[in-house]
Amino acid sequence: MATLTELRAKKGFICDMDGVIYHGNKLLPGVKEFVNWLYAEKKPFLFLTNSSERSPRELQQKLERMGLEIDESHFYTSALATAKFLKKQSKKNSVYVIGDAGLTNALYEAGMTINDVDPEYVVVGETHNYNFNNISRAVQLVLRGAKLIGTNPDLTGPGENGIFPACGAMISPIEVATGKKAYFIGKPNPLMMRTGLKMLGLHAQESAIIGDRMDTDMVAGIESGLDTVLVLSGVSTMSTLEEFPYRPNYVLNGVGEIVPE
Repeated sequence: MATLTELRAKKGFICDMDGVIYHGNKLLPGVKEFVNWLYAEKKPFLFLTNSSERSPRELQQKLERMGLEIDESHFYTSALATAKFLKKQSKKNSVYVIGDAGLTNALYEAGMTINDVDPEYVVVGETHNYNFNNISRAVQLVLRGAKLIGTNPDLTGPGENGIFPACGAMISPIEVATGKKAYFIGKPNPLMMRTGLKMLGLHAQESAIIGDRMDTDMVAGIESGLDTVLVLSGVSTMSTLEEFPYRPNYVLNGVGEIVPE
């Protein structure tokens, strides 16, 4: 069994946000101490989130409101990863989007145009503007040949008031109605992990990933060669571990336990 001493010796960390750093607008216990420790030890770190709602600047400002001052360069989202993927893959640079500003802005900056007539891709991310009309339009466009992309496969996410539906749940009606399966860009897709490691400037063996999900965060780490740290401050519990054929290297109550006493 790996020890906390070995974990603390890692050169850098990739860290999920929802359920690890905060719930909604509430900072989780031990987070400030963990971030202060990362800075004090001069360890490169990256907040790598499957959420596509907010831009890195918005995430930076959100943490600032909670009392954490972290540079914008420490954030990478599934929206940015999706925009990067489509910039390389798309021929027409046209998309129909169901998602919030973090996703649409990332796509605009990658040179994509919004098209609700004959887009090459239908792209779905988390949004508070989810309704029957945009789902129906997406179904029609996919049936006409548009390719279906999801920013991440998460079915649920943790919030201040409990569990809420995430991208995987929101895209499901489109998949069922069209018979088409979405391609998901966020964790555990290695595309996102490779970019994260490149941003850290480290090799997988030198790093650890911290997350609250067995089905995305832990798979991402295992398949990319990083040590895995499951925290029980989000959607997972100890009983959750028994549902999967793999185990994380570490199971902690929260990130605060990484900080030496």
